[in-house]
Amino acid sequence: MDPKLHQTILPSSFKLIPFILVAVFLLSTPSASQLSSDFYLFSCPNVERFVRNTVESASALDSTIPGKLLRLLFHDCLVEGCDASVLIQGKGTERSDPANESLGGFYVVDSAKELLEDLCPGTVSCADILVLAARDAVELTGGPSVEVPLGRRDGLVSSASNVRPNMVDTSFSVDELAQSFTSKGLSMDDLVVLSGAHTVGSSHCNAFSERFQQSSNGTMVPVDASLEKGYAKQLAEMCGAGASATTTVDNDPSTPSLFDNEYYVNLLANRGLLHSDSVLVTDARTRSAVEAFSESQDAFFMSWGESFVKLSTIGVKTGDEGEIRFSCSSVNG
Repeated sequence: MDPKLHQTILPSSFKLIPFILVAVFLLSTPSASQLSSDFYLFSCPNVERFVRNTVESASALDSTIPGKLLRLLFHDCLVEGCDASVLIQGKGTERSDPANESLGGFYVVDSAKELLEDLCPGTVSCADILVLAARDAVELTGGPSVEVPLGRRDGLVSSASNVRPNMVDTSFSVDELAQSFTSKGLSMDDLVVLSGAHTVGSSHCNAFSERFQQSSNGTMVPVDASLEKGYAKQLAEMCGAGASATTTVDNDPSTPSLFDNEYYVNLLANRGLLHSDSVLVTDARTRSAVEAFSESQDAFFMSWGESFVKLSTIGVKTGDEGEIRFSCSSVNG
């Protein structure tokens, strides 16, 4: 997602929601077909426990970590595929592009990698660690438990020039969103499901600034008639002319700290924060799914498991492709 989309803010304690174990293997490409849930069964059998413990520990110290990890995975997978290329530091890398300047949570992946290098040297990829960390981030905020296939290798290429052509923007229409998702092998249903990630976190005011205009007296006036009036007034007050560039607003005004289906309930009440959220209600191709998820959290959670696996297998590298990095922030050599 574009940096305008959100900088996730999550609390350190979460309301318990029933977890759903989803075991799905939507591995249609040759490389993805080489992934498996037991890939590290013999080479590093406790990898999932070590990653989860790292995420839990980091989240206890910094409540924004779960959301940052989820967003980090989106930014990785949408560019070069899920190959940890967004983690590489240096001039001209994906990480250096302005679209990624507000990303966070890198140190959590690095910490897990350092631990695993001590226990299972040269075995677990940074790409797999990031997928596991993002998966755990959802469960930690009350979302479903998802079984993910493993065995990704780390990419060798990370170029800032590849970021903008592949990044989703908050101003996108459904057609533009669909084109972006379809190009990654994702469906319209996946679009609606994965947009549900906005059930947690927050956005900077400039992420939805096109929905308002500044009046002569300096106040912000709604120009997007699709916003519920009371909600629009609230946003205008929070993001007034004097608001700091760091001011953020909860993506989900109802339960911003929980991974639940309230995002869809809010959309139907015209309380979608971003333009790219609101259009899901106004377009017949996506509205029915929004309505279905607003009525059933179980349906959303089950669909999330399937769509998350599809997201996490975009453009994966396996076999002799790529490498297993010694450090997530740089290629080997």
